[in-house]
Amino acid sequence: MSSVDWDEDDPFEEQRENIENPMRRLLFEFGRPYWFSVTVGIISSILARALDLLPALLLAVAIDAIFGNAAFAEQVPLVVLPEAWLPTTPASQFWFVAIAIAGSFALGSIFHWVRNWGFNAFSQDIQHDVRTATYDKMQRLDMEFFSDKQTGEMMSVLSNDVNQLERFLNEGLNSAFRLVVMVVGIGALLFWLNPQLALISLAPVPLIGGFTYVFVKKIQPKYAAVRSSVGKVNSRLENNLGGIQVIKSSNTERFESGRVEDVSKKYFDTNWEAINLRIKFFPALQLISGIGFVLTFVVGGYWVLQGTAPGPFTGALEIGVFVAFIMYTQQLVWPMAQFGQVINMYQRAEASSERIFGLMDETGRIDREEGADDLEVRTGRVEYDSVSFSYEGYESRDGAEAGRQQETAADDPVEADRPDEESELIIDDISFEVEGGETLALVGPTGAGKSTVLKLLLRLYDVDDGEIRIDGQDVSEVSLPSLRRSLGYVGQESYLFYGTVEENITYGTFDADRNEIIEAAKAAEAHEFIQNLPDGYDTMVGERGVKLSGGQRQRVAIARAVLKDPDILILDEATSDVDTETEMLIQRSIDDLTEDRTTFAIAHRLSTIKDADTIVVLEGGRIVERGPHEELLENDGLYAHLWGVQAGEIDELPQEFIERAQRRTARTQARNTDD
Repeated sequence: MSSVDWDEDDPFEEQRENIENPMRRLLFEFGRPYWFSVTVGIISSILARALDLLPALLLAVAIDAIFGNAAFAEQVPLVVLPEAWLPTTPASQFWFVAIAIAGSFALGSIFHWVRNWGFNAFSQDIQHDVRTATYDKMQRLDMEFFSDKQTGEMMSVLSNDVNQLERFLNEGLNSAFRLVVMVVGIGALLFWLNPQLALISLAPVPLIGGFTYVFVKKIQPKYAAVRSSVGKVNSRLENNLGGIQVIKSSNTERFESGRVEDVSKKYFDTNWEAINLRIKFFPALQLISGIGFVLTFVVGGYWVLQGTAPGPFTGALEIGVFVAFIMYTQQLVWPMAQFGQVINMYQRAEASSERIFGLMDETGRIDREEGADDLEVRTGRVEYDSVSFSYEGYESRDGAEAGRQQETAADDPVEADRPDEESELIIDDISFEVEGGETLALVGPTGAGKSTVLKLLLRLYDVDDGEIRIDGQDVSEVSLPSLRRSLGYVGQESYLFYGTVEENITYGTFDADRNEIIEAAKAAEAHEFIQNLPDGYDTMVGERGVKLSGGQRQRVAIARAVLKDPDILILDEATSDVDTETEMLIQRSIDDLTEDRTTFAIAHRLSTIKDADTIVVLEGGRIVERGPHEELLENDGLYAHLWGVQAGEIDELPQEFIERAQRRTARTQARNTDD
């Protein structure tokens, strides 16, 4: 396997570059339905923080009025209350202040709870909607999108990036409103108590603003790089875990550990750059904030001790007011320092939202216009009319993607089926017709374009030129759901989902009852082995059906197609993983299944398709022969030679055929070496 260049750019970089104001878009597109919860959170946050500021103010009242000589009713916090409400004796004034402080703490805790409920509900609702909307968009994208994205990278968007949004919308947004209320509230109170000393206490604020601006500019690209490197780590781990059997059988554990170490080190280096900048910023921010506290203590303390205003200041400073200033300035230091944390979370969330919206704005070549007519299958007649197709415009083949394709070629029939010819066309001007109820087989050497021909019928890709019609209807002009409901596909990779055998058979036909399931399994020669499983049809098949053999997985996949009862059946190497005896049994069932429906079949074992009504022979994306089995044998062309290979008649093959096979093999090996 070739090594992958993990230093490539972020695979979502192109999408991210086109996204403007991603956080504003997030709040407007996904936040509007949940305005009530966030509004409750904001109002409760304001009230909770206002109550948090009250104890220090009441303490100033107690010091200056109860323990000093100031008039109780003339204290700043109390002038808003009717004088008749205020106590007149020192003892009653003391208890009034004590009860007011206790009440502010009690009422504040209630508002804190409501605030947390509002912001948590808001963030969780948006996180859920974003994740489900992103997944729904992703699964509806064309195959072109998945050709240059790895599973781990897409999982990183659905998991890590969405979680980053949740963290900001909950902790970050919550903290942002809290800090704004604290800074604005404390600033207002300080100016209310003593405007002159307030200028000293708040002097570091402009410096903090400028310092934060520089931090934001420097940290933003670093977080974008971190999000990209997380996707690469996930991709490598997902790739290796999926291929663990190959790793073990090839004795390449040390090699793969090295590759994981490489991508992990890349993530470490990228993340450490961001961390290094962040850990310098926060202490510096706290130091600047602390300057305001020290200045307040020095100037205010001198003012109280001397009894006269220092320097250009005028008037008197009461001890209680000075204590309130010290407490409020101390409370201001931590919010100022925390402001950096909020900016930090915002930058992470913005980098993640760029990737999310970049994915959601992805467009494909396949048209999905609303209102397209549904496909109406009458006889099942299929026509390929001068169809050509190439991957140009679908995907770019960079080194990393080529390496991935080489590693997963066995799992991707399209990639494994690319032609060996020098032409850029995968399918080159092919035309054929299949009458309703007939079976057409596609054969040819590896890379001839067989699987691609059928994937064009499924519209996993769209043709470049020509048309594919079903009963006269161009498949590109009918709705995709109606098209794919009419087609049953059994591929060479019999993918099973994590779940029970029954759940996998009924996948796509969810309303089937047990009797229908059993009949479908019998038709696929699967019922007997299913009965012998520990829990029969309720047996868990494991991740990707790992608890079943390849042949068992294929029979379950065939049973799934049988249960669907499609108008047109596509069999792409549907019996490639079963033994000869089981293949004979399955083939007998398939013959019954295909008797009255249009069927396409691809098989490297030519014996399984020799009874097809028409056999189309492909080479290099072109049709080189067509006709029934006996006629093709008599023509002594490519089909006859392929038949001879499988019949073991190697010595009787013409030298030209062998040389062409050697050239095809050499080109394939050269391409893999370059990759």
